[in-house]
Order: sequence, then structure tokens, then C-alpha cells
Amino acid sequence: MKALFSEESRLSAQLLVEAALARAHAEVGNIPAEAAEVISAKCRPEIVRLERVKAIEAEMKHDVMAMVTAIAEQCGDAGRYVHLGATSNDIVDTAAALGFKSALDIIERDLDGLIITMSALAFKHRRTVMMGRTHGQFAIPTTLGFKLAGYISELLRHRQRIMEIRPRVCVGKMSGAIGTGAGFGDRFFRIQDLVMKDLGLGQEEAATQLVCRDRYAELVFELGLISTSCERYATEVRNLQRSEIGEIAEAFDAKKQVGSSTMAQKKNPMLSENVSGLARVVRSYLAPQMECMVLWHERDLSNSSAERFILPHVAVLTDDILAKMNEVFANLTVNKQNMRRNIESANGFIMAEAVLLALANKGLGRQEAHELVRNVSMAAEAEGKGLKEALKANSTVKKLLSAKELEAVMEPDNYLGKAPEMVDRTIARAEAELGRKII
Repeated sequence: MKALFSEESRLSAQLLVEAALARAHAEVGNIPAEAAEVISAKCRPEIVRLERVKAIEAEMKHDVMAMVTAIAEQCGDAGRYVHLGATSNDIVDTAAALGFKSALDIIERDLDGLIITMSALAFKHRRTVMMGRTHGQFAIPTTLGFKLAGYISELLRHRQRIMEIRPRVCVGKMSGAIGTGAGFGDRFFRIQDLVMKDLGLGQEEAATQLVCRDRYAELVFELGLISTSCERYATEVRNLQRSEIGEIAEAFDAKKQVGSSTMAQKKNPMLSENVSGLARVVRSYLAPQMECMVLWHERDLSNSSAERFILPHVAVLTDDILAKMNEVFANLTVNKQNMRRNIESANGFIMAEAVLLALANKGLGRQEAHELVRNVSMAAEAEGKGLKEALKANSTVKKLLSAKELEAVMEPDNYLGKAPEMVDRTIARAEAELGRKII
């Protein structure tokens, strides 16, 4: 991903655009076919070298014109046809679209890798019972696999969004100074069509001097969404790795890895913390990219300097975040013993809903059942008793539920709903969308 946004890659992409423009001019008869062949042959980074472009730019103070001059130097008489009818952003924005296309390919592969990793883990732990929590408090039982299934579904939505934004983001222009196509004459539409088809890009329907920046903002927003989802997963790992919970943890090499320079016992969720920090940086770039949508008239240059920071950073950081998240889940430590310990520490109170519904199924009104279980729960907690013990002593409960029935109702493994089946369905959907067998 870093290579995509290097100066070398930027020049290579811009050379591809200049070559495509020359071929389009030749196709419509504006320039000799031989000239287009020369320009196409010379528009390669090993011929039009970055060092030469930068040397010319140091004198001209204009990056695109420096490149055009460097190309023309290599093309002899054909050099007079380089950049014919175009403006700088025809080249810059179209080359950027080529970069976005490749960047989205990488992000999609990253997403696929993380989906595959999580799917394998979810299937393995589809029935691994653990505590569900709401408001930071014990709620009802769930499974680790079901928790991961929610993450997989979210990642599949991101994958869909990547596909949806491609035609809106991977868009170039070849329409001249303020987008009217005047510099290309009567053959403008044909030239722009030919260039974008040559490069495999969409085209801006009614450009100003540049491609509309709502497209760029959408790209940054989606990468911000992906990064924020990963921060959500990382935050869960960090929370569940807390000493008093200890249900899952990042892998730790006890032979060599160090958690603290002074607290020698420490095993910290460093990758997940890193992901959380980097995701915040990615999100921070959305505001300036949205500001770049607001330009004076047909264009100004206030977007350019900002975008040279924004676009490479959000792409590289999102790629890095996805890679790190994959590493976390590929090597995740799962402590089933602690999961059971935490469930048992709830002293039966997490089964209050199950009891309520069981009583309702026996004919007690739902609201009456709720009030009964609530009163018993509050009294039991105040007296330091477990919920099962308190329910066994309640005359209404004893009348409606036998001791055996109460035992079954209060078994956490019996109150998972369709969580395992939803894991299976989510993985099946992932396999269908990725077009490959995962499990």
C-alpha cells in the first residue's frame, strides 16, 4: 500500500494517463499514429525518470508541467503532442483514480483475509458459552462464535460498500481547463471515453477543473468506517483481556516477549491498543477531506496540499489496521475456564429472563412474572443469596416449576437461542460472497 502512494508510483500512473491520452488523440485522428506510439513507448518510469522530473520542477515550480517537459524531451518530434488539450488535473485526478483502484483491491483482500480468519474462529467456538454484557454488566449467556458472527456480518457490509463505491471513486476526467472539453474540440466526448476505457476507469460526467471531491470524501469515509469497526473489535479484545475478566487474550510469546519494562508479569493487548489509536487517526482525516469539497468556483488549490497527506495516510493506516486485526484473531487465546468461572460468579442472576419466560409459559402473566423475578432477584442480592436458591424458596415458583425444570431453565448452556445456527448462517453467507469454501 505504501508503494502505491510513493512518488515513483504517482509518476508511473501519470505517465499511463499521458500515454492513454496520446492514443486517444491518434484514434480520433488528431495526431499521427506514429506519434502516439512514440509517446506510449516513452511514457515509462525507467525512461522518464523521477530524478529528471524533480530537477525540472525545481526550476518550473509546477509538477505536472515538469513531467510533460520530461516526456517531451524523450519523444523527439512527437513531443509536441504530449498533453495536448489537457489540464493538470486531467492527469493528476485520473492517475489518482488508478491508485484508488489498486488500493481498494488491497483493502478488499485484507477484508477477505479477516473474514476468513474470524469465520474459522467463529465456527470453532460456535457453542463456546460466555457471558454477554450490556452497560458493562452481566446480561445473559452468549457464545464467542456468535460474538464473532456479528463482526463477520459487519465486515461483509464493508466489503459490499467497497464494491459499491468503486464506480463512484475510481473515476477520472479528460475534459480540460474547467471541464467543458473546449480544448479537445468536437472530438472531446470520444477522447474522454477512449482514455477512461483504456485505463479501466469511470468518468466525471460534468467536471469542473477536477474530479468532484465528494468522491474522495466517500472513499475516506468508508476507510474510516472500516477502521472504526476494527477499533470496536480491538476494544472488545482489550476489555475481555482485563485481569478480572480474562476470557480472551492476544497471543504472547512467554519466552521472549516483554509486556512492561518494570512490571515483569505483564501481558498487554498491544496490537489491539495500536489498532485503537490508529483508527482514531484515520477518522480524523474525514473532516479535512470534507473541507476539500468546498473550492472556489471551478477550482482552487486548497485541496491539493491536504489531500497529499490525507489519501496516502488513510489508505496505508487502514491496510495496517486490517493486517493487525487479522493477526490478533488468527492467534487469539481463548480461556474457556475463565468464561465458565465468570458465568458461575453471576450466581444464577443472568438466568432471570429465562425463568421469567418459563413462568410465563406456565400460565403466569408476563408482567406478573417479571415483577416476581425482579423482587426475588433484588431480595436475594441484598441477602447475599444466589437466584436459584431464592427461587426454590418462592411458593409461586415451586407451584409452577418443578425442581428439575428449574435446574434446566437455569442452565446457561440451555439458553443460547439460535446463536450457533446464526454462526453457521453467517459463515455460509461469507462463503457465498467470497466465492470460496472457508470451513
